[in-house]
Amino acid sequence: MMVTENKKTEALATSLPIIDITGYSTATPELEKELCSKIREACSDKGFFYIVGHGIDQSLISELLAQMQLFFGLPKNQKRAIDKSLSPNDRGYEAIKNQTLEEGTPPDLKEGFYLGAEYADDHPMVQAGRFGYGKNQWPSNSECFQKASNQYINEMTELATSLMSLLALSLNLPKNYFAAFNHEPAVTLRMLHYPPQPENPLPNEKGCGAHTDFGGLTLLLQDHNGGLQVWDRKQEYWIDAKPIKGSFIVNLGDMISRWTNDKYQSTLHRVINKSGKERYSMPFFFTGNPEHIVSCIPTCLDPNESPKYPPISVEQHMRNMYKKPMFDNKY
Repeated sequence: MMVTENKKTEALATSLPIIDITGYSTATPELEKELCSKIREACSDKGFFYIVGHGIDQSLISELLAQMQLFFGLPKNQKRAIDKSLSPNDRGYEAIKNQTLEEGTPPDLKEGFYLGAEYADDHPMVQAGRFGYGKNQWPSNSECFQKASNQYINEMTELATSLMSLLALSLNLPKNYFAAFNHEPAVTLRMLHYPPQPENPLPNEKGCGAHTDFGGLTLLLQDHNGGLQVWDRKQEYWIDAKPIKGSFIVNLGDMISRWTNDKYQSTLHRVINKSGKERYSMPFFFTGNPEHIVSCIPTCLDPNESPKYPPISVEQHMRNMYKKPMFDNKY
């Protein structure tokens, strides 16, 4: 859906909440209650918030950012050699202007590299052709890149799993409510490179078109150049989600909106790289177990309210999302 620009002045200051989750893994009931209250408020509003105190070491982040920049600096033919069109599970390189996330606009001004958790060919999920499972493609002589990427994916999976527990508590559910969803989850790490916005862009041309994410949780690492904007549906303007050192931005996907009967929100967002510099970011998509059934959570129904959506498996939900016009060539 194309978003019409509002004539109001766009927000210049960050107005997304910042939640310090230090000690979340061993939190006392009092701390859990405090964290869940903040998460509930954020998820009921825009479904976007920063987290700090997450425990992911900055040295790993710095190493991966450096390796990512080296990758995008490779000659085009080396990147094209591992194009994601060559992968049965959509892993690998995506060239600039190869995706259009906002219907009716020019192609996105970004290039990407898709990775996920490594699953061998004989793994049951791979054998069954499940959505998002399989092997990664790598450039040659990339042992350091592979090591840092795999470690980051493992640690981010653990972090996302913990956030799902806090999400459960925020919905007045048992802490382990999402345990089956979290089991052997499909995850995607998407490394992105945005060149500077052209001085004379095409109408509505931008780094990444306005869209909502499809799955469960997204945990975004930004560099220091900024560019992410989040739509404030109440005030009808774009909020600049400025980089905060040591933070991730967390946002909810459409599946969480569906699961909560729209009590928790997935929200439009986009990227316009106006920094005049190269921009790099890494969204980590936590999609969950493909066989898990997403059915309206009982605590999300008001008295006499009915579910808006029928039950659906995680995999079927994701496949339905990828049937949208801009994703005709996927899956």
